[in-house]
Amino acid sequence: MDRRRFLLTSLAGALAAPLAAGAQQARKVWQIGYLAAGNRSENLTYLNSFWQGLRDLGYLEGRNIAIEYRWGEGNYERLPLLAAELVKVPVDVIVTAQSTPATFAAKKATLTIPIVMVGTGDPVKTGLVSNLARPEGNVTGSSAFSVEVIPKRLELIKQLLPKATRIALLWNPENPSNTQLRELLLRAAPAVSVTLLSIEVRHPTEFDGAFTRITRLKPDALIVTGDPLHQFHIERIVDFATRSRLPTTSNIKANVEAGALMSYGPDYPELYRRAASYVGKILNGTKLGDLPVEQPMNFDLVINLKTAKALGLTIPPSLLARAIR
Repeated sequence: MDRRRFLLTSLAGALAAPLAAGAQQARKVWQIGYLAAGNRSENLTYLNSFWQGLRDLGYLEGRNIAIEYRWGEGNYERLPLLAAELVKVPVDVIVTAQSTPATFAAKKATLTIPIVMVGTGDPVKTGLVSNLARPEGNVTGSSAFSVEVIPKRLELIKQLLPKATRIALLWNPENPSNTQLRELLLRAAPAVSVTLLSIEVRHPTEFDGAFTRITRLKPDALIVTGDPLHQFHIERIVDFATRSRLPTTSNIKANVEAGALMSYGPDYPELYRRAASYVGKILNGTKLGDLPVEQPMNFDLVINLKTAKALGLTIPPSLLARAIR
């Protein structure tokens, strides 16, 4: 090799070395979309669990991930536009927070970006996935739904209020999960000798009319669903129930913390930690079809003793022994 060729080769190697080092130092910043039908404040507890789950896997905002947040603020009509915005970013994966309508909006917006749903209703019955074990398409994650758990909520109300015969259900017909919940409750009601009263609220302007109807019907208890629109207005709902001295139950622990009497449902923060693990696996190349839709195995009973005292209720020892207070 002559001297000129040797110098050129050496120069090329010297230039390549810092470029290779720079390539090694450069980090891939993954884009994660977070789509919620509610707002940031009501999602904060769940977000903390999601962030911690990501940190446990070595993913840190501003370092190797960036999270694009979109909030529906209780308005389902905004969700398709917000989902489309995430697709345009573009994001590498979309997390849909505890909302069947949000998951449908994301699924409609993209057929290729992986979607990790968190705590939805029955994803097979509503059509989000065709198979839990090996989901087809681009949707996986977790469901908060259990056929056995829904009748259990009525049984718990009867244990707490043995004389209850009329129970009002505040639900949103625009939410497919709520529709299925109502059907299952209607089926289970005769077994515990109660009549289910249907109270529909599709829009914030309908709450006052719903409260008037509940007052007129005089139910013995009220069931509140986890519908994002209703959760966005949960303080308003609980305030009405408190003023009406109406025992109120839910599937979400946060509602009990807001003043509702009782909740029976899955550990939602744990579902968000699990969602973070799914996001990590997807970013590491795991095929979405190899990530089965998870269903919660454990359900917590939570009772607000302060609310029970204000209502003049004595909690049966059998419930107290099981409850988180």
